[in-house]
Amino acid sequence: MAKIIVMMGPPGAGKGTQARLLSERCGLPQISTGEILREMAKADTPLGQKIKEDLEDGRLVGDDVLADIILKRTSQPDCEGGYILDGYPRTLEQARLLENLAASEGHEVRLIKIVIPRDLLMQRLTGRRICPKDGEIYNIYFRPPRAKGLCDLDGAPLIQRADDLAETVLSRLEDYERWTEPLIAYYKATERLTELDGTLPVAEVFDTLLSAIAAPVAKVV
Repeated sequence: MAKIIVMMGPPGAGKGTQARLLSERCGLPQISTGEILREMAKADTPLGQKIKEDLEDGRLVGDDVLADIILKRTSQPDCEGGYILDGYPRTLEQARLLENLAASEGHEVRLIKIVIPRDLLMQRLTGRRICPKDGEIYNIYFRPPRAKGLCDLDGAPLIQRADDLAETVLSRLEDYERWTEPLIAYYKATERLTELDGTLPVAEVFDTLLSAIAAPVAKVV
């Protein structure tokens, strides 16, 4: 039976990186709600403006918007053999929708949670800088550019996204903890949750991820 691999973890935990590596290894599509929402926020529409405001203020985007995104994306042919969700579900209500969707598709759900201390998360997020031209990502603490504030590749001034500002990051982390606590408890109760140490090197985290998804999936109770 095909699997839906849900990558869970607070902002900055590295779930996007692990989801990408898993997608490349297993040939499963990676569905990142964060990336989809950031693209939608660029649209000059009432919905685009609302999403932009939510992202900038660190608020969770409404369940109805996310449900529509997930339903449309997972109905595409490349998702028939399973897929990887990065950033969804984040609430118990979203998890229930996913359970119904998985049942209709004949898929099993497995949750992978990446665990990492808050102080390290703050450095990863508030230290992030992005080149607006080529999308190259730096971090002033862990991977600074050769010239302060400038991209190594094209010399463009680096920018800090609004949702990487300290105040917004704290709000995002608090929202994550508050909304996902019952979600984590639910998946633990159904024995479909595996926790990975996000402080390990990327390759080591990936090795444990591969072992986790190869294990049998428990039945929903």
